[in-house]
Amino acid sequence: MKSNFITKKIIAGKFKNKTIKLPPKTTTRSSKAIVLESFFNTIQFEIIDSTFVELFSGSGSIGLEALSRGAAKIIFMEKNSEALKVLRENIAQMDPSSCEVYSGDTFSNISTVVKNLQKRNLKAYFYIDPPFSTREGMEEIYDKTVSLIATLPKECVKLIIIEHMSTLVIPDEIGSFSVQKVKKFGNTTLSYLQSE
Repeated sequence: MKSNFITKKIIAGKFKNKTIKLPPKTTTRSSKAIVLESFFNTIQFEIIDSTFVELFSGSGSIGLEALSRGAAKIIFMEKNSEALKVLRENIAQMDPSSCEVYSGDTFSNISTVVKNLQKRNLKAYFYIDPPFSTREGMEEIYDKTVSLIATLPKECVKLIIIEHMSTLVIPDEIGSFSVQKVKKFGNTTLSYLQSE
């Protein structure tokens, strides 16, 4: 029986060329290889021993790439049950002891994630890749995402990266954070935010 899963490979690091599954396209949208490579080239060796939070994780391809490149702790946040199943399978073949998965609504779970970071006195990378707002039922997703970023305490944040539609303009300032850099890849853009 033919599987309906497509796959991709980890690009670099200790799990290089390991194959991970991607959920069906109707469930999540996978980040393009060019976007991932640009992001990891930007942060380079800063990722080593860091804490990395991937919101709207899907298959976990970004967090698992960070893990492969030396991040110490990956926190995944995903709501969709089909994507969660794939995410857990992908984690299982790498290093489950370095990963935490928060299932359920990202907007509800973020305060628990932040409290745990504060308790452990950790600063994290927050990679935020919400579903495109053109998807049915997702019209408010970017407004909600901007509100979520505004609630993040700056002492918990090393860097915020938003992967979004190029037609969307991210506000120059959100809460304690301001846009430092914007990189476009066709329909997809990465916006980097940091606190001053």
